[in-house]
Amino acid sequence: MDLLTYPFMLRALAGALIIGLAAPALGIYLVQRRLSLIGDGIGHVALTGVGVGLLTHQSPVLTAVIVSVVGAVAVELVRERGRTSGDLALALLFYGGIAGGVVLVGLSDDSSNASLMQYLFGSLITTSPQDIAVIAGLGAAVLVAMLLFRPALFALCNDEEYARVSGLPVRTLNLLLAVTTAVTVTIAMRTVGLLLVSALMVVPVAAAQQITRGFRSTMAVAMLIGICAAGAGVVLAGSLDTAPGATTVLLALAAFLITTGAGALWHRRRRAGVPAQVEPPDVVLHA
Repeated sequence: MDLLTYPFMLRALAGALIIGLAAPALGIYLVQRRLSLIGDGIGHVALTGVGVGLLTHQSPVLTAVIVSVVGAVAVELVRERGRTSGDLALALLFYGGIAGGVVLVGLSDDSSNASLMQYLFGSLITTSPQDIAVIAGLGAAVLVAMLLFRPALFALCNDEEYARVSGLPVRTLNLLLAVTTAVTVTIAMRTVGLLLVSALMVVPVAAAQQITRGFRSTMAVAMLIGICAAGAGVVLAGSLDTAPGATTVLLALAAFLITTGAGALWHRRRRAGVPAQVEPPDVVLHA
């Protein structure tokens, strides 16, 4: 624990805990809509934003946020208005983002592998106080939005047509999910990197689903798993001299294996006659 006496490790831990809390809070909606891989697609677009920042000598994090938000909104509008399906729009996002990013990074003055690797796989130990302020502000905004609009987003993710008939602003909610996903991906790239960012949004949710029965409890358990995996990942990575992002993801996957085993035992008890507890409805809409 002597590593936690260093300021850079405290900043790394703070950044990881913020992302570990906010990412699963957003990820549960993406999993519910079967968009688990959208984080990877937006991560590829964020790489284009990083390339723009390196090419123009601006902050790569800021340009990545801007480009990711524009890309996420564009894909949502294409999916909503055009004939392009969600998975095809996501594929276009994948290919265009990675191609643009590679070209722009190659054209920039700072085109070294070391510069690119810290965005692809994360580099928490180089996080500055200014970066932590940005991560904290944007992470708090994402978390507040996901909790504040939980009933409406829950209804949207379960049945978009029913949500529209019920009078909910479906387009606004879809754009809110797109923008918050883009923001979460770009701030999480300093934690787990662009290539692993979806894992922190999806794996804690998948783990929580093995042992919970309701949306509210799944969200709470997923956030708990996310923050524990992120915090333990930073501490363990500092002790073992491993990559913090990869270590965090492996711990989240370990949690998934544990909860899968626990869930199997729970289902066995149910078959043996132990009554199951049913949660009250998360949302009740009146048409």
